[in-house]
Amino acid sequence: MTVAQTENLNIIAQDDMPSPAQIKGDLPLSENASKTVIEGRQALQAILDREDPRLFVVVGPCSIHDPIAGLDYAKRLKALADEVSDTLMLVMRVYFEKPRTSTGWKGYINDPYMDDSFRIDEGMAKARQFLIDVNEIGLPAATEALDPIAPQYYGDLISWTAIGARTSESQTHREMASGLSTPVGFKNTTDGSLDAAINGIKSAGNPHSFLGINAQGRSAILRTRGNRYGHVVLRGGAGRPNYDTVSVNLAEQALEKAGVAKNIVIDCSHANSWKNPEYQPLVMRDMAHQIREGNRSIVGAMIESFIEAGNQKIPADLSELKYGCSVTDACVSWDTTVDMLRQTRDMLRDAMPKRTSMA
Repeated sequence: MTVAQTENLNIIAQDDMPSPAQIKGDLPLSENASKTVIEGRQALQAILDREDPRLFVVVGPCSIHDPIAGLDYAKRLKALADEVSDTLMLVMRVYFEKPRTSTGWKGYINDPYMDDSFRIDEGMAKARQFLIDVNEIGLPAATEALDPIAPQYYGDLISWTAIGARTSESQTHREMASGLSTPVGFKNTTDGSLDAAINGIKSAGNPHSFLGINAQGRSAILRTRGNRYGHVVLRGGAGRPNYDTVSVNLAEQALEKAGVAKNIVIDCSHANSWKNPEYQPLVMRDMAHQIREGNRSIVGAMIESFIEAGNQKIPADLSELKYGCSVTDACVSWDTTVDMLRQTRDMLRDAMPKRTSMA
């Protein structure tokens, strides 16, 4: 009697993937990059602990698709970060994984050549190299944790992590967040609800044990101590923004009721700007005005920004791609980014130092 096959019925291939240790061995963390990561995390923790009065801003492309343009942007951002560092702490948005509502390009790690070849092994190495390059110039990096295995490959190069609107209520991502070495921002869900984000913060703050992989790529039981630097990211939802004074006040009340720190990050993009990048400066200005008027819960902001404004579709002939222009969500231009951050710095320079004495 022949036993019928009961597994892998829809698997057509299984390609070997280098272990985290192999990729880290080929692309080791340098002394300069390590210093950037550690100092970036410490600064973010100090802001969340109200020991540093500055506002942190996660700013950069919706997604990385061209490492040359990405590093060009990073070098510009590093110079701007130094300029505004008395009031703002800038962290570069470096997103390699893109959650898709249905179908579409899944990001630099999954498909680095943008041709559906899905060379994840090469994408992972390229992503790690890009993060090394960004940290080497002294600019801390932020990313979204989507695949629970990916942090084993490049988590040592990240200073801030987002859990996205689609995954804030995922138990897998809450467990992962509890073991990450960075502060973690949980976004409200796409329907605008804060419940999942707040529950995510509480869950990630506790110890967990779950299935994962170790540095050698072997299955392992990961046991975490919990991450006390979880916080909420307001990104709007259900057809309306939630960065306004009333929404922020309601979020403060919800956080206080849940017994978690009243730390709020305002995402200037997504539903808060109706996915229109032209509105991002308006969101940023409103947020800065709230802080000037005495708000003490807003600790950070997010901006989707690249060299060129807008976005573009991925052409069949990749040589036709416009340099420095997003292939996912539309971004504000570099010039607009400079104006946004300089104006915010000017608005907040006198207001921010007062926060530590009032906290």
